[in-house]
Amino acid sequence: MTTDASQDRAVHEQALDGFGTVRVRRLDPERDVDTIHSWVTQDRARFWGMGEATREEVLEIYRHMDGLTTHHAWLIECEGRPVMLFQTYDPEADRVSECYDTEPGDIGVHLMIGPPQGAPRPGYTAAMLSVLVVYVLSDPSVRRIVAEPDIRNAKAVERLARTGFELGPEIVLPEIDLPEVFLPEKKARLAIFHRETAEARKLI
Repeated sequence: MTTDASQDRAVHEQALDGFGTVRVRRLDPERDVDTIHSWVTQDRARFWGMGEATREEVLEIYRHMDGLTTHHAWLIECEGRPVMLFQTYDPEADRVSECYDTEPGDIGVHLMIGPPQGAPRPGYTAAMLSVLVVYVLSDPSVRRIVAEPDIRNAKAVERLARTGFELGPEIVLPEIDLPEVFLPEKKARLAIFHRETAEARKLI
C-alpha cells in the first residue's frame, strides 16, 4: 500500500503556551504502525484492548479503519513528535448506539495518551485534550463529543470529567464478533462533552 501524502498534512494546528506547536494529522497505518504497536502493547494501555496484538495485527486493524467512512484514526503531535492517539466515529455506526439515545451532531471518540517523554510537564495532558476538543468541534455540525472509557479506568474517567465531560451512567457495550473485527463486551462509563461547555471555557 502506498502512503497518501495528504495523511502527512496537518488537519489542525495551534500554538500552546509552554508546549509549542501542536498539530493533528490522520494516522497513516504504514508509517505509524511501529509507534502505535509500541504504545498499545504497554501495560499502561491495557484498557485499549490490544495488549497481545502483533505488529501485523495492529497494522491490519488500522488499515481496515483507514478504509471506513464512519471511523477514523488521528495522531496529535507536539513539536513534531506523536503524543496522543485518538479515534473518531459516528455513534450511529457503533455499538455505543445501543447504550444511549444518540442525537444529531454527536461524534464518538476513543483516546490514548502516548508514553511519557522526558520530565513531567504540568498541564500537559489537559493541554493535549483541549487540542482534541478544539479540533473535533471545528466541525460546526458537531454538537456533542461522546466517550465511553472502561469503567475500571478511573484515571481516564476522572481526566474526562476535569476536561469538561459530563459523566453519565455506567453502560455495557455488547460483544461484536464479525469477520473483520472482534470486540469483547465492555463495561464503560458514558461521558459527554457539550459544545456549550467549550464556548463557556473559550476553547472555541
